[in-house]
Amino acid sequence: MAFPKNKYLKPFKNIFILILVVFAIWMLFFDANSWLIHHELNTEIEDLENEKEYYKKEIEKDKKDLKKLSTQEGLEKFAREEYYMKRENEEIYIIEYEDSLKAKNNE
Repeated sequence: MAFPKNKYLKPFKNIFILILVVFAIWMLFFDANSWLIHHELNTEIEDLENEKEYYKKEIEKDKKDLKKLSTQEGLEKFAREEYYMKRENEEIYIIEYEDSLKAKNNE
């Protein structure tokens, strides 16, 4: 092996260093357990953990809503607010302000 006389290529004359460099490049980029694959998997794990936390918070919020709806007063309040239900001999007036009408039209 004839290398040109260059001070930067001098360490590569040693076969052990050359093998070490090739091995390091192979392990970092081309192997099935490469650094690139580990990096992708770690970011995916992080995204899944964030998603898991989001769903845990949503479950807690839904449990609180279910607890409120399990009582008669909570169920009645929900029916009145969401479905505009009323009792007998009772009238409901729905007042909508101009700014709330604009928000509904945009949705």
